[in-house]
Amino acid sequence: MLKARFVAWMVPLGMMMLGAGAASSQTTSTGSGQAYPTKPVRIVTAPAGAGNDYVARVIAQGLSGSLGQQLVVDNRPAGIVGELVAKAPADGYTLLAIGSVLWLTPYLQDGVAYDPVKNFSPISVTGRSVNLLVVHPSVAANTVREFIALAKSKPGHLNYAAGGTGASNHLAAELFKSMAGVDLMRISYKGSGPAVNDLVSGQVQVMFPTTAAGLPHVKSGRLRALGVTSLKPSALAPGLPAVAESGVPGYESVVMYALFAPAKTPVPIVKRLHAELVQFLRSAGATERFLNAGIEVVASSPGELATAMQSEMTRMGKLIKDAGLRAN
Repeated sequence: MLKARFVAWMVPLGMMMLGAGAASSQTTSTGSGQAYPTKPVRIVTAPAGAGNDYVARVIAQGLSGSLGQQLVVDNRPAGIVGELVAKAPADGYTLLAIGSVLWLTPYLQDGVAYDPVKNFSPISVTGRSVNLLVVHPSVAANTVREFIALAKSKPGHLNYAAGGTGASNHLAAELFKSMAGVDLMRISYKGSGPAVNDLVSGQVQVMFPTTAAGLPHVKSGRLRALGVTSLKPSALAPGLPAVAESGVPGYESVVMYALFAPAKTPVPIVKRLHAELVQFLRSAGATERFLNAGIEVVASSPGELATAMQSEMTRMGKLIKDAGLRAN
């Protein structure tokens, strides 16, 4: 998986999907004599249409039966979800489904009104997505090593497309530049859609799009994929080598999705949520739904999520600082 720093494991295929018939309607004592849950649970996440929202909705549907209460997805602007949940009552009725943006945003901008470590109770990693290193067919490189050699022979000549500062396609490119020792020029776009379009048309030469955004163009021959950004080959892009195994040892840039509760949520509630979530993630139905959206299912203990966050903050935080990256 992601070795020591992503001490999470891929859950196996083939287990039965939890359904309404498997609902237990059991409640958990909070430690103060109160039962949980006795009312709907809110899952706060980023705006609709992106990976965080998709993961939140799959989880909400999957856990509503086993918890015996409805889980309601609450979409909010990405910039406020962390603060909103950090300030919510620590009673298990407000959860946060979010990705790496939660712990990387404090490195990209000032005045973030939450501490990603102190203000949340980790529950579990839920999934991860990877990016692709793709080039326009006009680029004279068929492997990662050939691309590095080409880039080094023409410093600053090749342009890479990226969405907003801190987006996965942006950080993947900056990490590649740093670790491969190449000089690529960034062309900024308001989103990954326009960036991919310009790459396909040859206006730019390189990009690190998500598999969902890049693979269709690779399969049609309009783009050439050289590798994936995970530490090892990924099921999301069968047949492609990892960049780390193709010329840039140790290279890894992925988006991790996870579920949190506010800090100081009673331990029995966190344990109940973790148990139900991991059981759902181990179902074949969850695996299939995640893969359809370009996300690999992952499950972890709360401690493993905390360790993964800390490692990611150290590694990518240094990259952001060294490169002088600031959110727009």
